[in-house]
Amino acid sequence: MDERQNTPGPEPEPIRWFGTGWLERGSGYWVRRVAVPLGALVAVAAGALLLRFAVAGVEDSSAGGFVHGLLVAAIGLCSLLSGLRTWKLLSEGRDALTGWMTEEKSLGAVWLIGFAGALFAYFLRSLAEAPGEAVKRAEYGRAVAAFERRRSGRGARNGDRKQARKRR
Repeated sequence: MDERQNTPGPEPEPIRWFGTGWLERGSGYWVRRVAVPLGALVAVAAGALLLRFAVAGVEDSSAGGFVHGLLVAAIGLCSLLSGLRTWKLLSEGRDALTGWMTEEKSLGAVWLIGFAGALFAYFLRSLAEAPGEAVKRAEYGRAVAAFERRRSGRGARNGDRKQARKRR
């Protein structure tokens, strides 16, 4: 038997909180599918409370209503941008990010301030699937298809070589 036929295929990449159980949806997958959105929702609530305390601190200062409104608008915008970026990351992958979404260092403060939006996007995405599962499943499917092409291609070429040797 050809030992190339026995080589293992590609391994799936683990997803945070799900490991590699997302592939066959076994080993507690559905328990995690319930626990992860609940945990994300608790984290969103805690983050919103933290941001509320920050805004209340500015509101209590003598900065004025304009500064308070500007702060609330800035937090809202940062949350929106961070949520959009997180949604795109989880649904399409890092390679799909374009334009301002690719900025890591220059928009780091926006991503930090908008953490509640990112957590909310994570929560919403986890209602549909394990966050990032579609991206990992597509990558794994491409890797398996490439592996099968290589494996079947080698077998055919080796078979042709063996036939050619027998003819000589």
